[in-house]
Amino acid sequence: MTSEETRQGRRPNARAARLQARLAAAPEVNPCPPGQLGGSYRPLSEAQLQAIYGTALRLLAELGMGEVPAAFQQLALARGAELNQHGRLTYPRALVEDVIAKAAKSFVFHGRDPRHDFEIGGERVHFGTGGAAVQTLDIDTGRYRSSTLVDLYDFTRLIDTLPNVSWFTRCCVATDVEDVFDLDVNTAFALLAGTTKPVGTSFTVAASVDPIVDMFELAIGGPDRFRERPFCKAHISPVISPMRYGEDAVEVTMACIRRGVPINAIIAAQSGATAPATLAGFLAQSLAETLAALLLVNLIEPGYPMIFSNWPLVIDLRTGSFAGGGGEISVMNAAAAQLSNWLGLPSGVASSMTDAKAVDAQMGAEKAFSALAAGLAGANMVYESSGMMASLLGASFEAFVADDEMLSHVYRILRGVEVNEETLGFDAICTAVMGEGHFLGGAHTLAAMQRDYYYPPLADRDEPRTWMNKGSTDLAMKAKQRARSILASHFPEYLPPDIERIIRRQHRILLPPERMRQS
Repeated sequence: MTSEETRQGRRPNARAARLQARLAAAPEVNPCPPGQLGGSYRPLSEAQLQAIYGTALRLLAELGMGEVPAAFQQLALARGAELNQHGRLTYPRALVEDVIAKAAKSFVFHGRDPRHDFEIGGERVHFGTGGAAVQTLDIDTGRYRSSTLVDLYDFTRLIDTLPNVSWFTRCCVATDVEDVFDLDVNTAFALLAGTTKPVGTSFTVAASVDPIVDMFELAIGGPDRFRERPFCKAHISPVISPMRYGEDAVEVTMACIRRGVPINAIIAAQSGATAPATLAGFLAQSLAETLAALLLVNLIEPGYPMIFSNWPLVIDLRTGSFAGGGGEISVMNAAAAQLSNWLGLPSGVASSMTDAKAVDAQMGAEKAFSALAAGLAGANMVYESSGMMASLLGASFEAFVADDEMLSHVYRILRGVEVNEETLGFDAICTAVMGEGHFLGGAHTLAAMQRDYYYPPLADRDEPRTWMNKGSTDLAMKAKQRARSILASHFPEYLPPDIERIIRRQHRILLPPERMRQS
């Protein structure tokens, strides 16, 4: 065969065939789905875990909790709690450890669509949202403005299409809804209308709980159906740092327990402000406070489904401002997850709370390393992991899309390396060496391509000239284009028209019906 034949004959055709085979081998399964196992990153040694836990128990037994609502204090005293000389409610170690032993270790977080159900517990990792941003990064102007109810609905239907957002907690506050009750109801309505994934919301006051759960039951078929498959959890901060209960939040907790609403008990102290600046001291106090929330819930109803959300937050001690991105907050949330898992409790932490205001390199770095640290630590529920910007003050449509791709990489890292007879590839190596001398186009390669590799749709892997010929678009531009495409086309109809009409008659729903349909 001549050199010209080599260039134009069988070998080029063989290469073209191999290329075509690779291009045709689109993944049949997601190589990096949610629910991967974490737990390989353990920032705390066994001795350090014991020391932090021991200090937390001392804080509960000796310092105790202040500002305890009378109804709960009476219940706690009857169950073995005590009052110290300062009138603070204290919990003996034996009581705390008895509650831990009997607390829920796992439970299913339901979606309205059962295909979105997943189990919270163990070291399975799921990423989702949180936050209460009061500003939205406008997708058209690129400037921040006050968040609206329409924004919340649009965020909800956007995440409905994103595979790595396992649940949606309202990420922004509808600042255009002034009345507290209307705000709670309209927030819940936007979640109902926009997704069938599991959701989470906040109840500003206890009086909002019953009407909203009634609305949920109307949407899913009748009384007590919500209790059978509770698809919405309550985000409550029943403990205010340092070491005191919040009366309104305790009342909301009690109301949620009466209606079977799973509880995400969030403790969000801030280093050097409402908790010690030292990482170890912070973790000890924050653990004590999260245990105080666990005691609250389980003394009311033992074994009640509660996420043990110990969220260490960091402030920049030079300025006093919240710092959502950085190494310190990443390692502390990983340590918090490790502590929760060590106790066997369903764990919740926060990550990806970038301080960046734009979808830029700072955003990518802060979100990626904090999400990876939380995932590797085995946090069951990683909050704030999508869409949040500007130290939790803002939310971004294009950031949601970019973060969804970032989380695929995190899940792929968590999946790790499978070692078995097939993946070791002894026969494939022998075939390649004794045959064509490479692995391109081989059955072993094509199987791995489909099973083991993630191909990001936004990140660019072209060589520079091809990238320039395609318009030199960066990831932020692609994410914005993708978000716009979803928002222009995805208008889910999860509420039957007759149910929507009844809800609108019963409540002052401020989301315009025409805004929920494609124009």
